[in-house]
Amino acid sequence: MPGKAFAIIQQPEDKNSATVNSDLGEVNDDFQEYFFEALKQRGIENYEKANEALQKCLAINDQSPVIYYEIAKNHYSLEEFEQAKAYFQKALDLKPNDENILREYYENEIASVDYESAIQILQKLIKIDTKYREDLADLYILSDRYDNALSLIDSLDIQYGENEYRTHLRRQIYARTNNTDAQIANLEKAIKDDPKEEENYLNLIYVLSDEGMEEEAFKTAQQLLQVSPGSSLAHLALYKFYLNKDQPEEAMQSMQMVFKSEEIDAASKYKVLNDFLLFVNQNPQWENELMEVSQMLSKQENEPSLYRKLGEYYLKSNNKADALRYFEMGLKEDPANFEMIKNTLILRIDLEHFENAEKLASEARDIFPAQPIFYLLNGVALNKLKNYSEAVEILTFGLDFLIENPRMEADFYQQISVSYAGLEDKERANEYKAKAIKTLKEATK
Repeated sequence: MPGKAFAIIQQPEDKNSATVNSDLGEVNDDFQEYFFEALKQRGIENYEKANEALQKCLAINDQSPVIYYEIAKNHYSLEEFEQAKAYFQKALDLKPNDENILREYYENEIASVDYESAIQILQKLIKIDTKYREDLADLYILSDRYDNALSLIDSLDIQYGENEYRTHLRRQIYARTNNTDAQIANLEKAIKDDPKEEENYLNLIYVLSDEGMEEEAFKTAQQLLQVSPGSSLAHLALYKFYLNKDQPEEAMQSMQMVFKSEEIDAASKYKVLNDFLLFVNQNPQWENELMEVSQMLSKQENEPSLYRKLGEYYLKSNNKADALRYFEMGLKEDPANFEMIKNTLILRIDLEHFENAEKLASEARDIFPAQPIFYLLNGVALNKLKNYSEAVEILTFGLDFLIENPRMEADFYQQISVSYAGLEDKERANEYKAKAIKTLKEATK
């Protein structure tokens, strides 16, 4: 904001005029006019013109820190960080230790990823206000000075007591330096100090699991459940242990607790479901239970496209039959979902369900009349059903919607060639086959 770093007086007559800085000192009318023009241009985010006006101010008086400060801010807004740096420094030379200039100069150095310069500026800010010490700890981490960061965090904890933000910084350092012993000790201490804080248990469980200490992690999850019997977060950890221990009944109970929970986010629930998918892939006798929890999650999260995620999972496993089953279930919940329609069509054709494919492709053309992919898939299905005349008609019509997609264009020509071959029109079949080859060659140049 204009005038942020300095005491201000208002110009009441013109609502578009910005605040004038008392640091301007004695200035003439031209200087003041240029300055107000600069503030007006900055207000409408026209930073280049703002700086043009400010340069005219400098030509009149080059000893006003506010002018350098305003130019620096405009360069910063334009992401011209090096130019901004020079002007911030000039403003500081004229007005040393100004908190607002230093603070915005610091932001500029962070944006330009010059952490050493940012640290030097922040150390000056700390002399003005010790509240910046926490920012310095964060900056030490960004610049990989972990010992300095830990030392500063320890000092702040001693002076003010522990807080959540510094605890997070400490654990971040342990994670970056792979100091898992310290991380585990810190989390165990946090649990001892506050046994009701569930997040500490979860963090400890994750660290122990990452270190391969599965039994210790399992015991921590059970400990959380003892402290908080209704904790759904405990089950967010327990389900995986039960699966690994081949206790699917207990895993199912934990998963259901997770899916019913309102405090667990959807992304975590999908991770749980994905783990169960991997388990069912090896243990197909639990397929019905997978369906049950999938339907539960779909309804509770209001996410019918969940079936698409399941279909995509099985597709990656090259299990086309199960992938198709889930895509078809998804279509019942969300019949106009473009991706699910496309995936279902492709799988129906691959699995030779040609009549169902033709029917769905026809419906898809009604829903998405300008999407060429559905005309192409409709033509493929019709060719497979030996409805060659109808295939030619639909494929030819679909070509009109194709824009700069030579590979799909080649596919259209190939299918039209198949149609004419089926109609025993060899000349046209060869004509479109040649078009397909030529288009494909041009696409791969």
